[in-house]
Amino acid sequence: MNLKFILQPESTKRLTGCASKKKVLEKIALLASEQLPDHSFNDILESLMSRERLGSTGIGNGIAIPHGKLTNIKKAVAIFLVSADAINYDAIDKRPVDIFCALLVPADQCDTHLSTLASIAKLLDNKETIKKIRRADSDLDLYNILEAA
Repeated sequence: MNLKFILQPESTKRLTGCASKKKVLEKIALLASEQLPDHSFNDILESLMSRERLGSTGIGNGIAIPHGKLTNIKKAVAIFLVSADAINYDAIDKRPVDIFCALLVPADQCDTHLSTLASIAKLLDNKETIKKIRRADSDLDLYNILEAA
C-alpha cells in the first residue's frame, strides 16, 4: 500500500523537543490516537514499544520505521515526523535518526503490513526525496513532498 493513502496532513510534522526514542514514540502514539479514537494513547504506545523490544526499527541513514499492530482497526495509519535534531535510536548503522515514518496496521492483515513496510522503505531509499524531506520548511511542505514522491 502506498504511503499517500494512509498518511494525513495532520499526521505529518516537523518535530521539536523530542530528545529520546521514547519521546518520539510517545509523539507518534499521541498523533495516532487522534486518528484512532477506539484506541488509547497507551495501547498504541505499547504496540510500538513491543515491536522495538524485538529489535530497533532504525533502518540506517538516519531513518526509522517504527510500527505496530492493533486490533479493531480497519486500515493502516501512518505518522511521519522529521526531527530538527537527530536522536540516538539504536539504528542498525549506529547513526542517530531524524526521519520517522511510523505505521500502525490491523493485526489481522499481515500481508498489508509487509507490503506497506516495503513501499515505505523503497520511498525512503530515494536520496533526492530524503534531501527534500530534511529541507522541508513546514509541516505542509513536508506533507506535499511525501504526496509527490
